[in-house]
Amino acid sequence: MAEKKYYHADDLKKFGNITEFQEEYGKKFFEYYGAVFEEGALTKREKSLIALAVAHSESCPYCIDAYTSDCLQKGIDEEQMMEAVHVAAAIKSGATLVHSVQMMNHVKNVTM
Repeated sequence: MAEKKYYHADDLKKFGNITEFQEEYGKKFFEYYGAVFEEGALTKREKSLIALAVAHSESCPYCIDAYTSDCLQKGIDEEQMMEAVHVAAAIKSGATLVHSVQMMNHVKNVTM
């Protein structure tokens, strides 16, 4: 019996269908999304690496697949991609740890 999975790689191909239930907002999203990834102060290549790192930070398997492929198409190698992922991991863990200051402050307020 085949194992059922929540995420299906084929669903990535259906991303454009998000306009089906709310056409106006879906179209506005894709317009914005497309504009964000155009060349600007950052190159398309840099934006792809950022997107790949964020995809990992957000744990989105669809985005990981999409931006891994996008990075490869833009000539980004495996070492550069992994370095970007490590940057995201460092920021995410740092953000978690910096919030421990709030916990420490609360402990001190409660116990002192």
